[in-house]
Amino acid sequence: MNILVGGASGLVGGRLLPLLRASGHTVRRLVRRASVAAEERTWNPDAGVIDPDALRDIDAVINLAGENIGEGRWSDAKKRRILDSRVKSTELLASAIAHAERRPECFISASAIGYYGDQGNEELTEQSRVGKGFLADVCRAWEEAAAPARNAEVRVVHLRLGMVLARDGGALAKMLLPFRMGVGGKIGSGQQYWSWVTAEEAARMFLFAATHRELLGAVNAVAPHPVTNAEFTRALGQALHRPTFLPMPAFAAKLALGEMADDLILSSARVLPRKLETVGYQFLNPEILGALRDVLRR
Repeated sequence: MNILVGGASGLVGGRLLPLLRASGHTVRRLVRRASVAAEERTWNPDAGVIDPDALRDIDAVINLAGENIGEGRWSDAKKRRILDSRVKSTELLASAIAHAERRPECFISASAIGYYGDQGNEELTEQSRVGKGFLADVCRAWEEAAAPARNAEVRVVHLRLGMVLARDGGALAKMLLPFRMGVGGKIGSGQQYWSWVTAEEAARMFLFAATHRELLGAVNAVAPHPVTNAEFTRALGQALHRPTFLPMPAFAAKLALGEMADDLILSSARVLPRKLETVGYQFLNPEILGALRDVLRR
């Protein structure tokens, strides 16, 4: 397949591109600067501009673009960038797909389990209701932005990513230093569910979605065994051979991170990958301890 990828420089994109090439696919990357390589095409989602040649002979489009939600406090300006970066890039690609002379077979767009908001211990599948809060609103608008491609009868998949685990970025990378120093611990009550996926597994899920026509609409891109924050904490301590007895009270997390603490680390979403399981996806890392050990070896 010829695959066009937007947002290829992040945690998942950095794993996805070599995976696509190793699997025999041809990759074309969207870049915000002037293109310098044969496989690059320029786009500017903020300006609504994309190289008219970007979708020529493309079979699948994958979009991973979006402002990093875990960097910096959520000021009004930061929240606007989080929303706009996702909605504008998705709208631009969906519109380009709809108007392409030869439309791609599918549009695989990133989303997130923030769609579900805080729903406690309830088991959440792709059929579960949308939640409340900033991230839920962002995810809903993000997925709605793909409407032009859906209306053009292109297969659209929204991969709702859980917490992406990688040692070189994201939430886990921020946890490693305090945990290695033996001062890590649960956050708040520790009973909130964290639904997770390794960066390598997430990349495989994007490729799987692009190559399996039976997948359509929202797809939960998470491991099959979500864990509470307390369980995650114990597993990380085991993987690092360190104690985990210094908890962070909820109020301290809120003081340090503001609104981000409520939506990202104190919120509970027990998300299950029902669609992936139904179509026979084989998980590399279904359990958190094995996943953390694998990630930390890389």
